[in-house]
Amino acid sequence: MSNKVMTNQMSLSPRAWSELALLGLIWGASFLAIRIALDTIPVMTSVFHRVFWATLVLWAYIVFKRLPVPRDPRLWGAFFVMGLLNNVLPFSLMSWGQLYVETGLTSILNAATAIFGVLLAALFFSDERLSKSRIIGISIGFFGVSIAVGLRNFDSLSANNLGQFAILAGTLCYALASVWARLNLGHLEPQVAAAGMLTASALIMFPITLAVDGMPSMILPWQTLAAIAYYSIVATAGAYLLYYRVLAMAGSGNLMLVTLIIPPIAIILGAIVRDERTPTSAYIGFAVLAVGLLILNRSGRRD
Repeated sequence: MSNKVMTNQMSLSPRAWSELALLGLIWGASFLAIRIALDTIPVMTSVFHRVFWATLVLWAYIVFKRLPVPRDPRLWGAFFVMGLLNNVLPFSLMSWGQLYVETGLTSILNAATAIFGVLLAALFFSDERLSKSRIIGISIGFFGVSIAVGLRNFDSLSANNLGQFAILAGTLCYALASVWARLNLGHLEPQVAAAGMLTASALIMFPITLAVDGMPSMILPWQTLAAIAYYSIVATAGAYLLYYRVLAMAGSGNLMLVTLIIPPIAIILGAIVRDERTPTSAYIGFAVLAVGLLILNRSGRRD
């Protein structure tokens, strides 16, 4: 939910590098936690748990820090749109996709968020122009995504392929959310904006969950409860707070590098815990995608 997609470049201090790596570790492990929870609970229930518990944690933080609580109805309307774009739609799409797609490949496809983000920023904001290097970076990035998905899979509709496309649709939602945040929420304290967004997300998800899955239950295996606690409290609420710390220290362009840290973590954990085997094409695609992201990062330094 940063206000700038590619500008605001800074040098990375050792502390910024360490916190960037921690953020990548937290988010990388979240893919495994979500997949473990989905063994026991349905998709909509898993998403509701994620936004509900994260909301409580962030409001506790705001009360502790005595941050101002937004009261403008128009602002809350913006929170609902943001919650839909940044939480409800992508969390639901990607969780459903994870039912059919390996943890590691899900994390690789998730990296497309940065590519979509740069492209949409150029479409909506005059100060985010597409230089030649950015066009090259975007093109290489999309080619990497195509390899990861499997070029031959674009003409078929198996559950695995639909799951991959659902994940990619989720990344597009994230990118649209970044545009919406810059247009409507840039004047707020980021922690307040995150709390408002998650509150709106929980209010949207509750009736959807009741209608689709029924009343959520906490009578669950300990592994499921641990997974929910991790991806809601640590990887959502905690990660938002850490995200903004790193953003302030490193700048939004450098923060994009976290997308290169996440997939190796998710791939290793998926292999160890669930004995998953990520396709070779996914590794090749990620390598190509990483080249595109690095070009975009360097272009942000020059522009």
